[in-house]
Amino acid sequence: MQEQLEKYDYAILDLDLSQLDHLIQVNARGNAACVKHAARAMVEQKVRGSIVCTASVVVSNWKGGDMTDYTMSKYAVIGLVRSASQQLGVHGIRVNSVSPSAIATRLSSSTGLTSDLLEKLFVPFTSLKGIMLTVEHIADAVLFLASEDSAFITGHDLVVDGGLISLPHL
Repeated sequence: MQEQLEKYDYAILDLDLSQLDHLIQVNARGNAACVKHAARAMVEQKVRGSIVCTASVVVSNWKGGDMTDYTMSKYAVIGLVRSASQQLGVHGIRVNSVSPSAIATRLSSSTGLTSDLLEKLFVPFTSLKGIMLTVEHIADAVLFLASEDSAFITGHDLVVDGGLISLPHL
């Protein structure tokens, strides 16, 4: 199990700058492009509403360990959410993020981070027992932030982590 995770372990002294560039492109720039274009259309059409980005549990309650590149890219998303929420509030546009803990996706499974492996790694460190994070939990959090039920919430990062107490050192 530890060997499977070592390929995601980039301490600052071993930081792969091309990998960092890729993660910044996908996580930070990708979210920025979505927020920019959604907000522009909403402002032009005078639509009040909500924009929701995806951050990560690594920025909510974990110091980041040795995943320097990933952690940096997700902190950028939180900075975007906080800045955009301040700028777009005057237009009635709320900007928030959801920070899920680890979940198996097709992409993560293709790299060896299977549901079984993630369950072994994360479930022991959550305070909420008897349940594992699903895509439905994340979707429900996004739907809440997109709905009028969260009409007075902006610039917030909603953590969906089952009460993660701590993470194993990766």
